[in-house]
Amino acid sequence: MAAGPRIAEDQVAELAGMFWLMSDPTRLRIILSCLDMPAPVGAMAEALGISASLASHHLRLLRAARLLQAERRGRQVFYAVTDAHIRSMLSDMVDHVREEEAEAELPPGGGG
Repeated sequence: MAAGPRIAEDQVAELAGMFWLMSDPTRLRIILSCLDMPAPVGAMAEALGISASLASHHLRLLRAARLLQAERRGRQVFYAVTDAHIRSMLSDMVDHVREEEAEAELPPGGGG
């Protein structure tokens, strides 16, 4: 049986920390809201139904883990998923969940 990719223990811990951060539904929704285009804190908080201060708290954690990048534009700070690996992994996972949902909606026999 083939072993998984070789990775140092500190990298395993960092990876586990990233998945732990993304396991919180609010933080995951924040990341997903920044997946396609940069989003400012206020608009993000409003769209997610949370306070700007709570959004900022989560954003600090996500930035520290390098899951999001911040860019100041005038008086606003915009957040985006800029790392291609993170973007690809999350996009693939979203597609995976959508596929399962679509398959569950098909009538028995495939609908054809």
